[in-house]
Amino acid sequence: MGALYDRLKQDIRFEEGLKACINCGTCTAICTAAEFYDYDPRLVTDTVQSKDDAKIEALLKSETIWYCGECMSCKTRCPRGNTPGLIIMALRSLSQEMGYFVESEKGRQQLALKRMVGETILDLGYCVHASHMDTSLFPEQGPMWDWVSQSRKEVYNRLGANYDGEGSGAMRKIPRESLNELSAIFDQTGATERFEKIEKLSEEKAKEMGLGFDEGKSCEYFNYVYTGKHPEES
Repeated sequence: MGALYDRLKQDIRFEEGLKACINCGTCTAICTAAEFYDYDPRLVTDTVQSKDDAKIEALLKSETIWYCGECMSCKTRCPRGNTPGLIIMALRSLSQEMGYFVESEKGRQQLALKRMVGETILDLGYCVHASHMDTSLFPEQGPMWDWVSQSRKEVYNRLGANYDGEGSGAMRKIPRESLNELSAIFDQTGATERFEKIEKLSEEKAKEMGLGFDEGKSCEYFNYVYTGKHPEES
């Protein structure tokens, strides 16, 4: 049994997700990600079952484990009660823990998710917030968004929201007490430590690639991760 397989077995999601795969391929047949990517949940499960460290390490460094959308359709169809989606969760977590995520394009995008979604949750209590969106980062919003963004309080309140207001209502200001609770949950569950590790390992990868790195969303490495375009290609 390989050391990486042993690490995976320590994750309750892995224990719950892998019982007895019979390689029927039903999970791949129902998988929505497999419709768009070169992705086969059956092969992922088969690779993990091999307990071969070299194969599992290659999987942890690959794009493959980041294709899953976690819809859990696989769970509803597997005749043996496996859940490849949970196995993927465990693989992603181990990839981040071992620092392998920086070896793939989609893995490196964990930095963008941490800064774009994770930090917004901690700062404002929302996964996505209008004040954190502009057309430099979200060009698909179109030029009208610039006007909406500049006039967002008026626009959202006219739509019945309570933008950045006290009390109840959509887009309301989340009380500091609640934000402190969120921060404490992140601390207790290890999410804060995981965020710090993603930043640290991303910075090391940036240095390896010769790209500028800072805490913002305009440094060379963040732009490379976010757009997939190396500065030399500009």
